[in-house]
Amino acid sequence: MNDLKKTIANNLIELRKRKKYTQQDLGNILGYSDKAISKWEKGDSLPDIEVLYQICNLYGVTLDYLTHEGSYDEKKEYIMPKYERRNKIFITLLFSTLVWFVVILVFVYYQNKDIDFWPVFLWGIPATCAMLFYFNIKWGRRVFNVPILSVLDWGLLLSIFCTLLYMNNNFWPIFLIGIPFQVAVILWAQIKHE
Repeated sequence: MNDLKKTIANNLIELRKRKKYTQQDLGNILGYSDKAISKWEKGDSLPDIEVLYQICNLYGVTLDYLTHEGSYDEKKEYIMPKYERRNKIFITLLFSTLVWFVVILVFVYYQNKDIDFWPVFLWGIPATCAMLFYFNIKWGRRVFNVPILSVLDWGLLLSIFCTLLYMNNNFWPIFLIGIPFQVAVILWAQIKHE
């Protein structure tokens, strides 16, 4: 097990230096302290499998790359093809398009019934953010969670408010709900893992 830890540690150092990241930079991207990164790179501890998966996505390598000895050039078969990373972006965009297709479909449905339900377009914002949050958890970087959740929060409240306004109910205090949620998102983002 110690040999595996040392191999992973050496590979983590090599990959981080190839990207010209400091331990602090990598820690910020992954949501960990630079001390945790240092422990991983010394072989004192290993990141859990989810973090290893994030690291592999960040550097464009497979998990096999991290567990095998050799230089970057010697392990070409373990380097993720660029199209794979590109495909993840296009899959995310494809699902975003699907969300907006449904929004437009709902709008057209209501237009057909002579109802000009324009707030449906606002509902596309939190729906898109929820989908982006899912894909960001799966493939992305933790640092993007805060802006995505913030837009989800305020987009959802704006959608509810405009829908109520559309129905002749001016319920502006709904936005007060967003304040504690926004604070919680910011505090959650500050939690560092060791």
